[in-house]
Amino acid sequence: MPPTDASPPPLSLISVDEARERVMWRARERPLGLETLDLAAALQRSLGEDVFVPLDVPAFANSAMDGFALRGEDLPADGERRFALVGTRLAGDGREAAVGPGQCLRITTGAPLPQGADTVVIKENVRVDGAEVIVAAGEMPGGNTRAAGEDYRRGELAFAAGTCLTPARLGALASFGLSRIAVARSPRAVLLTTGDEIVAPGEALQHGEIYNSNRYSLGALLRREGVELLRSEHVRDDPAALRDALQRAAAEADLVLSSGGVSAGEADFLPQLLAQVGSVDFWKVRMKPGMPLLFGRCGAALVFCLPGNPVSGMATFLALVRPALEVWAGRDPLAAGRWYARLAQPLQKNHRRAEFQRATRECRSDGTLWVTPRPQQGSGVLRSVAEADCLIFLAEAPQSLQAGDCVEILPLS
Repeated sequence: MPPTDASPPPLSLISVDEARERVMWRARERPLGLETLDLAAALQRSLGEDVFVPLDVPAFANSAMDGFALRGEDLPADGERRFALVGTRLAGDGREAAVGPGQCLRITTGAPLPQGADTVVIKENVRVDGAEVIVAAGEMPGGNTRAAGEDYRRGELAFAAGTCLTPARLGALASFGLSRIAVARSPRAVLLTTGDEIVAPGEALQHGEIYNSNRYSLGALLRREGVELLRSEHVRDDPAALRDALQRAAAEADLVLSSGGVSAGEADFLPQLLAQVGSVDFWKVRMKPGMPLLFGRCGAALVFCLPGNPVSGMATFLALVRPALEVWAGRDPLAAGRWYARLAQPLQKNHRRAEFQRATRECRSDGTLWVTPRPQQGSGVLRSVAEADCLIFLAEAPQSLQAGDCVEILPLS
């Protein structure tokens, strides 16, 4: 059932699927709107509106090769035939031109077909004898030409809203004569990393301190998803400082992402603070790693408070933050389909939570995709995800899987 502002108290220990549904619902509640960009600035952005083709592409029948344009009905069925060469047409030449029976016109790739012509014989397949061109049997009528509208026809749907603008799609839009395009506005985010033990890279470590890796891994994930990262801020484990940082971030961003301070320890203040300054949709998800995920709102911003363990943070981002970003981009997070691979070794899961295991994948010579779990799966072992290229998703309930069994995987790149 979709959440409402009059919902009962926040859910706890919900499934990954239910958490994803609630996240996507909240994202749909608050669309970010559109902005118009020059095509050159729209790479990897999501189309904000359906694009219908405004003209035939190509707009005129033209030659696909350098050669000689003529009438297909004049081609010889056997032997050879001489054609009178009546002129030359280069690409970009829009002047009137025509060929009659037994005539041909020298033509270059992309040049409009002259009136009367429907065939081009490439220059390598003819002999030129003064003002005549000799064509042998074996050529096909209609060969080496491109019809008007062969690529796109006027009025057809070229790209639906939500389509990611790749280099080829930008080229197609340019071929329609478009120079600017409406795209989904990029979400604006603030990243908060928390913890008294956290130190910025480059500073000297004292005993008990660790470097702030989450600022860089989570910040990179945000940027890779097309998010405008307004700033990153480190906040100590102090309720007043955390409250202030959370409210300031929510006032300027669409998305507030934090790491740490979200479990049930003595210094984990965020669950109580988010309930005070905003609202909580759910706290804790039946997944490993990443169970103590907190999700809610503060003002108009969606707030994701991720666990502080580096691997937990990345797993929860991919599983639950990215679907919200996909919704904001106008895409269906479930429409892209799922990836599957075969296990290269047995795998045992003894707990009931869903699990995301770090792994590496390999495409073998027979075309099958195989996946091997990394040896260390602890939520604080950053090396396991740094050396992985995918996550194996194991659904809830204990599982005993054998080598060769098929499993769902989530690519990291």
